[in-house]
Amino acid sequence: MKIWMLKSLAVAVATVGMTKYAVAQQAPVQTQPQGPTREIVVSLEDRKLALIEDGQVKKIYSVAVGKPSTPSPEGTFMIERRVANPIYRHNGRTIEPGPANPVGSRWMGLSTKGYGIHGTNEPNSIGKAASHGCIRMAKADLEEFYALVAVGDKVQIVGTRNEEMARLFEAAPSEVAKQAVQMAKAEPAAVTDAPAAQRESPSQETASHVAKQQEPALTAIAASSLR
Repeated sequence: MKIWMLKSLAVAVATVGMTKYAVAQQAPVQTQPQGPTREIVVSLEDRKLALIEDGQVKKIYSVAVGKPSTPSPEGTFMIERRVANPIYRHNGRTIEPGPANPVGSRWMGLSTKGYGIHGTNEPNSIGKAASHGCIRMAKADLEEFYALVAVGDKVQIVGTRNEEMARLFEAAPSEVAKQAVQMAKAEPAAVTDAPAAQRESPSQETASHVAKQQEPALTAIAASSLR
């Protein structure tokens, strides 16, 4: 009698388990919505960085790259670490966050040891081959960029300018020129009378670089001035 009851109980438990499994198999799978696919492309020859989302160029920034004696690494990497207000430590020196910090207010470490995208306490180096191999950005650009990227984003660093890089980094100036022509046709006075300050980037540290990008674009000779 006891054996029969135990067998019946085992069959009942097995039946309940199979029912739950069948229900689980039929239930729709809940998936989290995925964010945009991001890629960061750095052209060492152009000394520019492009942020690309879902295949579309979102932002282009002027940057400083490695000088000839300490070149930036070439290849495909990823962002492995993000640090706001980093503490700088090197050769026994420790520098707290602040204006004197050599890596600025943000650090994005790459998947190659010792290299990253960061700020600088030498803003005049932006647009030049001047770093120890890292990619430097002006403060306003850096903090904007930091908020737009995440750990795991792909970073491609290209040494020699090729057709792909030419198309990528000349796309923005050509678009500026197109918009300027359209504005000139619609409202000529708005283009000619607007103060220069209104046509430039609000970032004081990058204003000169933005001007270098916009003026050649309006005269259709962007390629020669972007290098």
